[in-house]
Amino acid sequence: MDQLKLAALDVEDLEVVSAHIQDAVLTVGDIRFLPKEQRAIFAMNRFVWDKAADKRTKEHERRRAALAVSQVSSMKAVGIRQDAKAAVLELLAVTFEETEAPAGRIRLDFAGGGVLLLEVGCIEVQLSDLGAAWGTPNLPTHELD
Repeated sequence: MDQLKLAALDVEDLEVVSAHIQDAVLTVGDIRFLPKEQRAIFAMNRFVWDKAADKRTKEHERRRAALAVSQVSSMKAVGIRQDAKAAVLELLAVTFEETEAPAGRIRLDFAGGGVLLLEVGCIEVQLSDLGAAWGTPNLPTHELD
């Protein structure tokens, strides 16, 4: 099994993590904010962009993965109904906005305009695949404005 494990400690690292989880899908119920631990955890089904479709089946891969963000002092949701635990979100990008170095805001942008804002003391992010891959015939696409 070729399981992905990445860590991000700066903006460039975070861009790599963001590229690997672009088009990941998760439900609102897959999001956990643990204020006492200053962590936010996101369980997701990530699309494996770095692997070509199977030549025989034409299927792409998805893998269950977890994104963990440390040093989180608060998390705010904009355009995401927190009471709709089964609502599906499609992650578009993860970015960092510096406020007072090394602190800042990690921003998760979702299709449809939803946003999660995490106030962090610094960038400390981990991405880990959790299990075997499965096939999907669906290739994510986006309309360009």
